[in-house]
Amino acid sequence: VQLVESGGGLVQAGGSLRLSCAASGDTICISAMGWYRQAPGKERELVVVITSGGHTNYADSVKGRFTISRDNAENTLYLQMNSLKAEDTAVYYCYADLSKCSGYVNSWGQGTQVTVSS
Repeated sequence: VQLVESGGGLVQAGGSLRLSCAASGDTICISAMGWYRQAPGKERELVVVITSGGHTNYADSVKGRFTISRDNAENTLYLQMNSLKAEDTAVYYCYADLSKCSGYVNSWGQGTQVTVSS
């Protein structure tokens, strides 16, 4: 499964961005999907995950500001980010859990940079 993110960029604090992640390949193997981020000098951290059934789990730091959505028909994942803060600056990675298929490992996108200026 290949994941390609888009939509990152530079935005002022308080602004919004929408990230997209297009999945291709053996997408039938995808169960949960999510977004992670990694800021300079920090470990990669979970932002939000969504199951195939639509259940979500957000990091406390983004609750109420970020919204994940998933178009299963188009195999596309979205992350709407509102009220952005400087501390949201990071490379954002799309993630797919491929545990539905035996022998598959999880897949990661290449990342998209989000920079929030204060």
